[in-house]
Amino acid sequence: MQATADSTKMDCVWSNWKSQVLFQSHVIRATVQMAKPREICSQGDGRWRFNGPFLSVNLRTIVSEGKDSPKAKWNDTIDLLYWRDIKQTGIVFGSFLLLLFSLTQFSVVSVVAYLALAALSATISFRIYKSVLQAVQKTDEGHPFKAYLELEITLSQEQIQKYTDCLQFYVNNTLKELRRLFLVQDLVDSLKFAVLMWLLTYVGALFNGLTLLLMAVVSMFTLPVVYVKHQAQIDQYLGLVRTHINAVVAKIQAKIPGAKRHAE
Repeated sequence: MQATADSTKMDCVWSNWKSQVLFQSHVIRATVQMAKPREICSQGDGRWRFNGPFLSVNLRTIVSEGKDSPKAKWNDTIDLLYWRDIKQTGIVFGSFLLLLFSLTQFSVVSVVAYLALAALSATISFRIYKSVLQAVQKTDEGHPFKAYLELEITLSQEQIQKYTDCLQFYVNNTLKELRRLFLVQDLVDSLKFAVLMWLLTYVGALFNGLTLLLMAVVSMFTLPVVYVKHQAQIDQYLGLVRTHINAVVAKIQAKIPGAKRHAE
């Protein structure tokens, strides 16, 4: 009975995902061509995997969510940061590190030019190789990148509107928060912001923007794993730090006239 249910679920997943699947790393799409249902296997916890000859990706089987829903994208990001697919996370992490290290040594124009030349060298070489192979074998398989040339990559009006609304929401909230801080609507919050900016002057004197970005990327791909392995100890120390900070803030609020108390 369980095998029949799994088979039915697999067929349903396959029919919904055969044309396009969501490849992790922030909405990269790939078309699965000439694949067979046996290449779909269950990973448990509602996750399935497609194992093709040239492509291996995770497939989401949450019926109540679309593959482009915010929650599905967030789940893919979490999987990436927690190294649940070591090969895929390694590729993304390595690509980010290579790009950032390149930017520390060369200008942005040089990095973009070298990346374009590398990509063109790979695609041109592969195109020539496939053309020679087809000529020798006397076959007509067509353009080797036909599947990707036919892949729809344009943004619809609805998608543009959605991203524009999202950007407008964050910009408006940021402007409101900055106005609140700079015009001292809450004295304690403005003082916290001033202390943060003062600390950032020292950070800026020690590191440049690219170094900070590099440290942020490394932290994103390492700290979640460290936290999972040592969650109890980290939560204990964070609790002590939070308690100490709350006590200091409470003392400051009690001594500064006009400081508004609010729940942390």
